[in-house]
Amino acid sequence: MKHLNHYCLLIFTLLTFPCSAQEKRWTETDRQFTIDQVNRTRDELVNETKNLTPEQWAFHESAERWSIGEIVEHLALWEIIWAREISIGSRNKPQPELNESAKPDSYYLDFIMETNPHVAADIAIPTGFIKGSDNLKFFLSRREQNLSFLKKTEVDMRAHFELTATSNPRNMHQVYIYQWGHVDRHLRQIRKVKAHPNFPK
Repeated sequence: MKHLNHYCLLIFTLLTFPCSAQEKRWTETDRQFTIDQVNRTRDELVNETKNLTPEQWAFHESAERWSIGEIVEHLALWEIIWAREISIGSRNKPQPELNESAKPDSYYLDFIMETNPHVAADIAIPTGFIKGSDNLKFFLSRREQNLSFLKKTEVDMRAHFELTATSNPRNMHQVYIYQWGHVDRHLRQIRKVKAHPNFPK
């Protein structure tokens, strides 16, 4: 009877705490790397737009190109979109087995360095209604909210995936790579605007 009780207790423990023996895929190293990149891209954006005049915020290289203000508004809109994707993904059922068909992190890191132009999603096209440095305030408010979640969450970001109809789904850590990498792409765009010969002095 004593052995039977021990056996029953073991079964109860395994059924009640099935995840206790499962190793977490998203490590504290992964978290810190992501925090570092999120902070770095935020700080670089602040530095690139520091002390811009209203004319510089509003300057367009050409009629079809975005101003720096519009670029930063676009980044702020994407901060809202990323927050939604990560919130939904982190509340989905964990599916660590999808890592077997997921592309490696390097695939998404290469996206950062790609120079081909991308077409903005309709929901992230800037309105131009927000003026000058108010665009940066908009971005920073959303970025700080996302950073706060990143620092505190206990979700295994490598076990939770986007609900996408692709053969290579992205786990949430890879979505974070897109988030900070997207800012890197537009930092290059901002530097290009500032280097234009007609950029206001």
